[in-house]
This record gives sequence, structure tokens and C-alpha cells, in this order.
Amino acid sequence: MRSHDHNLTLRRERSSKAVTLSLDRTDLAEAAAQFQALRPRLFGIAYRVIGTVTDAEDVVQDVWLKWQGCDRSSVLNPEAFLVTTTTRSAINVLRSARVRREAYVGPWLPEPVDTDANPELEAEHNESLSFALMVLMESLSPAERGAYVLREAFGYDYATIAQILDSTEIACRKLVSRAKEHLTQGRRRTVAVPHHRRLLRAFVKAARSGDVRDLERLLAADVVSYSDGGEAVHAARIPVIGRDRVVKFVAAFSRWFWAGASVKELTVNGEPAIAVVVAGEPVTLLTVCASHDGLARLFWLLNPEKLERIRVAT
Repeated sequence: MRSHDHNLTLRRERSSKAVTLSLDRTDLAEAAAQFQALRPRLFGIAYRVIGTVTDAEDVVQDVWLKWQGCDRSSVLNPEAFLVTTTTRSAINVLRSARVRREAYVGPWLPEPVDTDANPELEAEHNESLSFALMVLMESLSPAERGAYVLREAFGYDYATIAQILDSTEIACRKLVSRAKEHLTQGRRRTVAVPHHRRLLRAFVKAARSGDVRDLERLLAADVVSYSDGGEAVHAARIPVIGRDRVVKFVAAFSRWFWAGASVKELTVNGEPAIAVVVAGEPVTLLTVCASHDGLARLFWLLNPEKLERIRVAT
């Protein structure tokens, strides 16, 4: 009799453990599904706030680990939890990254993202992903940048933004207002994508030939050229400002820079871009801000570390 009772107890314990294990697996599968559904948005927030793909991916991975380890039964709104955790983590990463960027050699440009390979990034407001705006957002404080991204790129209301940033609605409105004011000062009214692409192609043609007249015709009077080579590649250490100086700058390296190079058209940060390829390897990514006055900004990205994902695209 005792043996029978003991065997019955063992079977019940095993059955209970099996049920618990099954529930755990179901819960984890549901958690994974919730996270994957929101992953594009989480990456989009982190990337726009930080400006680098690698750091944004690290933030999203860290959020996944926190989501796995937290008591999900106490989370009433998974999206609110994941977006809040992502935004706060991204802002913290940006604060520490700012220190490194201050010591960066030459102009610092964002790490580009290939939107042909990541179409989900364009599902939200496209302009917030543009390279020119990403550069301008470097002038914002981390809190301003976080609030601006949540409001302008993803359309969250101020009450939600206040909860995410652990602030008040009034304070968040001020953050977004200041951010808009800073960005408006440096923004140019851009052209439609087909015209943008035509201007970029025409510029590359003129730059390869060193045709001064064509360059002058294509560039805005107040054009600025930025070159990011970091410590790895020799590049202009300061921005080149004004049509005359930029024309001389581009024409000066036309003879050797394009020698043996081919170009490949890409879509980077939702806009046309050109990869300059030598011996099968991209050595430069060129993006531009195309305005109604001509090309207002030129961004030459030469830092090999930031071209890793462009290598895959080319």
C-alpha cells in the first residue's frame, strides 16, 4: 500500500513538473512573439536616438534579455515596457557616446543603415531617418533627442512620452519644442526622391570628371561638405563651407579618388546614396542633402568601421 501511494505521489509530481514546464515554454514563446512584433520599432527608436547601428542592436539585445528575465505577469502593457526600456537605455548609451564623439578625429557622421535590407525602418515617418536630419540631431541633448524621436518619428502623445522619460507633459513639450527650434535652423526644404537621385547622379558625374562649371551649377551657395574618416582614413578634418571652396575641394581629388573605382546606387536611411567601390570593396559612401537651391550638404563616409553593412549591400 505504501509503495502504491509512493508511486502515485511520484506520478503526480512528474505530472505537475510537466505542466509547469509546458506553461513556462508557452509563456516564453508568447514573450518572444511579443518582442519580435515590436523589434523593428525598438531598433528604430534606438538607432534614431544613438545614431549607430551597432549600439542600437546592442540596446535591443539587452532589452530582450531584460524582457526574458522580468516578471512578465506584472507587466500590464508589453509595448509600454519594451519601448520605455529601449528609450531609456538608448539615451544612456548616447550620453556615454557623446564623450567619445567629442574626441573623434574630424567630423563625426552617423552609421548608415541600408533601408533596402531593412524596409521596416521606413514604415514610420521617413524624414526622421534622413542622413541630414540625423546629423542635425547631434546638436540636441540626449533628452531632447529622445523626446523628439518618440514624438516626430513614432507619433507618441505627450502623456506617453512623459511616462517613458519619467517626466511631465509640460517638460516633454518643452523638450520637443526646443529640439524643433534647433533643427529648423539647420534644415533645408528637400526635393522629391526622383529629383534627389538625379542631382546625386549628376554630381557624381561632375565630380569624376572634375568639371568645375557643372559642380558650380549643382551646388547651393552655402553648401557644406563633411568627411568622416575617423582615425583610419585620411580625410578633411574640418567641414568645407561654401560653393567656391567645395568646388575646389571636389575638383582637387577628382583625378586620383575615382581612379579604378565603380559606383553602386543604394538606398541609405530612406534616401538615394552612392557607394564608391574599389576592387570589390566599398571605400566611401556618399549621401547628400538635395534642396531646391541645389545640393546643400555632402556627406563623405570613409571610416571602414561604419561601412561594414554597406559591404553586405554591395
